[in-house]
Amino acid sequence: MGNLGTETAFEILAKAKALERQGKDIVHLGIGEPDFDTPEHIRKAAKDALDRSFTHYGPSAGLPETREAIARHQTKRQGYPVEAERIVVTPGGKPIMFFTILALVDEGDEVLYPNPGFPIYESMIRFVGGVPVPMRLSEENGFSVDIDEVRRKVSKRTKLMIVNSPSNPCGSVIPDDDLKKLAAIAVEHDIVVMSDEIYKDFYFEGSHTSISRFPGMRERTVILDGFSKSYAMTGWRLGYGVLPDWMAEGVTKLMTNSVSCTASFSQIAAITALDSSQQPVIDMVAEFKRRRELIVKGLNAIKGISCITPKGAFYVFPNIRGTGLKSKEFAEKVLLEAGVATVHGTSFGEYGEGYARLSFANSQANISKALERIDRFLSSRKR
Repeated sequence: MGNLGTETAFEILAKAKALERQGKDIVHLGIGEPDFDTPEHIRKAAKDALDRSFTHYGPSAGLPETREAIARHQTKRQGYPVEAERIVVTPGGKPIMFFTILALVDEGDEVLYPNPGFPIYESMIRFVGGVPVPMRLSEENGFSVDIDEVRRKVSKRTKLMIVNSPSNPCGSVIPDDDLKKLAAIAVEHDIVVMSDEIYKDFYFEGSHTSISRFPGMRERTVILDGFSKSYAMTGWRLGYGVLPDWMAEGVTKLMTNSVSCTASFSQIAAITALDSSQQPVIDMVAEFKRRRELIVKGLNAIKGISCITPKGAFYVFPNIRGTGLKSKEFAEKVLLEAGVATVHGTSFGEYGEGYARLSFANSQANISKALERIDRFLSSRKR
């Protein structure tokens, strides 16, 4: 149990909520959660499903009609046939991370993962006895992977490579040419890839390309996706994996042994989310793009902070070295003294030192308020 890490954003949210209970006004730019409500037609579908008695156990892999809807959706998005038999529906996206790492990684096996990156990757690798091997995302490289470094770090013990594009926490996107090179490395060295595509709808320029599209990758790629971000359904706990044929049965057994199944009425609502108009998603991403412009411009106007423009997701990862504060100190002081919740860069790995993650999943008014508070706080320190 000592090998388990945590997700700092939830810890910071708890601290921020505690401060609010004491009467302090906090602007939340910490947690990665859309501030939009789940669209009404999806909520209605869940209510109708409850009335239609979708309140019982379902198959561990997911309701057949839900798996078929996801397969149609993925076929359309990926541009190649995706069979329903390869889909496993899970309560949130994290189980796909956990099950994939648990199924494939033995003690001493190495796993390539992005750093800075989603903290649960490294946590689960360590938990099962694997060796986390960081693929450094550097600001100089636009927070994308360095292909030559990846090649150098592959060994005979490498069993899994984790790819996350668009990235949490950096908002970066791996260029198609680099995805193709990563795919070639995976094929050459017989490495399975877990492609975390939970932010696939959050592109501010261009559109999503999955590493699974490249030659030899469909049979060695686990696609992690879900409904939390695109449909503002974080509390519904609804995700899924698109698995290679040879993994689907094993991951289904892991579902049976852990949580039995995903809530049936939520799965019926998921069908409505996928099969109905995607305009709510389009509208939400358009608003996030406006917020992106606001927060990037505002951060770059604050002395001691510089911020490159993210291409996807809803996070900025500004460089805060000019403030003279370490990442954790910056996050703590900004929360306690300025009333702004952020996440320190080192919570996403050692290469996050000197950075902070700010989520712009909040209103433009609140983003402006947060920027003013951070600027005022830093200016007062220097006087």
